Amino acid sequence: MSDKRKDSSGKVLKTGESERKQGGYQYRYTTRGKRQYIYASTLNELREKEMNIQRDIFDGMRLDGKNLTVNHIYDNWVQIKRGLKDNTFQNYKYLYEMFVRQDFGTMRLETIHKSDVIRFYNYLAENRGLMLSTIESVHTVLHQVLELAADDGYIRKNPSDNVLKILKQAHCFTSEKVHSLTVAEQNLFINYLMNSRVYGHWYPIFAFMLGTGLRVGEVTGLRWEDVDLTNNTVSVNHTLVYYNHAEGGCYFGINTPKTKAGCRTVPMLESVKQALFLEAKYQQMMGLNSQAVVDGYRNFIFVNRFGGVMHQGTLNKALDRIIRDCNLDILGQSEDTEGLTLLPNFSCHSLRHTFATRLCESGANIKFIQSVLGHADISTTMDIYAEATEEFKKEQMSGVEDFVQVGRTETEEE
Repeated sequence: MSDKRKDSSGKVLKTGESERKQGGYQYRYTTRGKRQYIYASTLNELREKEMNIQRDIFDGMRLDGKNLTVNHIYDNWVQIKRGLKDNTFQNYKYLYEMFVRQDFGTMRLETIHKSDVIRFYNYLAENRGLMLSTIESVHTVLHQVLELAADDGYIRKNPSDNVLKILKQAHCFTSEKVHSLTVAEQNLFINYLMNSRVYGHWYPIFAFMLGTGLRVGEVTGLRWEDVDLTNNTVSVNHTLVYYNHAEGGCYFGINTPKTKAGCRTVPMLESVKQALFLEAKYQQMMGLNSQAVVDGYRNFIFVNRFGGVMHQGTLNKALDRIIRDCNLDILGQSEDTEGLTLLPNFSCHSLRHTFATRLCESGANIKFIQSVLGHADISTTMDIYAEATEEFKKEQMSGVEDFVQVGRTETEEE
């Protein structure tokens, strides 16, 4: 029986252990056919590392990625990721390259803890000045990348789990809710457009949004063949998007709706139909017609002064000017500003929300509302329904205050 190997101090060495001539110890092992080494200054320290390696092996962890960084996994994620719309995928890549690669992306996977992810998100919020919505998008990408690392056995668990919730609580972030216009605000907005020489040409598209609840990309991508003026319906089967492509920079593209529920037929109100007639009349008067061809789609209903498709940013900027001038007109006509109805700041998406609210207030069936709005998850519809009906109840109750006076005593009545 051969003598057991010992170090210079007489301690017995296990298989794979050896004392280094330059000092310290090393442990040699093989994983996936590749020889690996770990080093330590003392034998006790080395054996702690050995125990961690054996635990990793037992748990099915990969030991060939000790030097892998987050960037390595991201590059693999980009190669294998499928199922995303091109504009969504390109946006994710842009966010990673812009905010993650040169910073958090250089960290080695085995060194990352939850506190590191929290620290990184705090940095994005405090030093880079990113809004919560942008950090949420960064998190969407980073979480998927780290989840891939966990699935492949490079890390035990995803260190970004639940980190976004912690960030929101620490910074008192709240998601900005999209609020609908009240009936008074809606009427003010529409009447102002109808009677304005400066902004009257914007009436058809904004009236169309208010009367259909379509998303802005669905409206700007709508073609004349998508509307049935005989049966009074609007077919929603695609959406117009503007994004930074992998090649060629930023330009428009056509996407199918995100979900099957997004493909739908929306009933067309008479006011919506009239808005289309007004748009056609305006374009004829101005000598406009659709010139754009986007991914083979042409004959768009709403076009800019060059015959190109509408950009969402252009519409929201137009709303800013309309809101400003409408409110200035009202304030300039009255010395007493108390109780005046003014337009709040709102965007194109607020018009969709307003349409949904009016449906809720009318008592429309919740499944019908979900279908018309194209919500894949009815909980999204329910959130709007709950908010709309709560406000509606408050308005209704304020009108019966004089009729229902609780707490009056018999003496007071006499």
